[in-house]
Amino acid sequence: MSVAHLVEFYRQLPRLQSSDDPDLWAARMHDALRGYRLQLLNYYSEGTLQRLLASPDSEIRRAAVLALGLIGTMDSNAALARVLHDEDSTSARMAADALWQVWFRGGTERQNADLQRIMHLPDFLEILAGLDDLIREAPTFAEVYNQRAILFFRRGEFARSIADCQKALELNPYHFGANAGMGQCYLKMRKQRAALRSFRQALQTNPTMIQLAETIQSLEKWGD
Repeated sequence: MSVAHLVEFYRQLPRLQSSDDPDLWAARMHDALRGYRLQLLNYYSEGTLQRLLASPDSEIRRAAVLALGLIGTMDSNAALARVLHDEDSTSARMAADALWQVWFRGGTERQNADLQRIMHLPDFLEILAGLDDLIREAPTFAEVYNQRAILFFRRGEFARSIADCQKALELNPYHFGANAGMGQCYLKMRKQRAALRSFRQALQTNPTMIQLAETIQSLEKWGD
């Protein structure tokens, strides 16, 4: 399948205009992405899309990033992480979004569906129990640890949250979210130097996290 077809599919997606109603546009985009995904599955392999991430054409890179966010597996994790450093800022930001989508598909098809179902349960304890069960079943599914770390953080159990962030990073070294989460935990524990290390690592992995720059500057001044 020609690269031109990928760009053609990408250009068919609705572009948000200043006059658009955001909710109506989001609904149109949701439907359009569903069609885009079907086109991709019919014509492109994951390996082909990975190779297109290195295209000199930024529009092709954007189309490939979006595509991998929709159909990619953890096999695309490292390739998408490299795009976080792309000279085209739009490609880099899209890669960050695509990585989150890929991370939630880090298990089997059933485990991925279970994670989505668990995260929509109404009760905290139900969610925690569901994540515990899923970790026992899928101990290499990094995103399950990260989601449990978020729960622990919200409960003020910062040491347990850090332990889960570390496990997520052990399984997925590109998980900038886990690094940033650890930094927040260390801040709550008043461990500024450890927080600074975590935030620096998050920003190093994902330079699009520009909101961390100010926090890092403040912590560096504190260290002085």
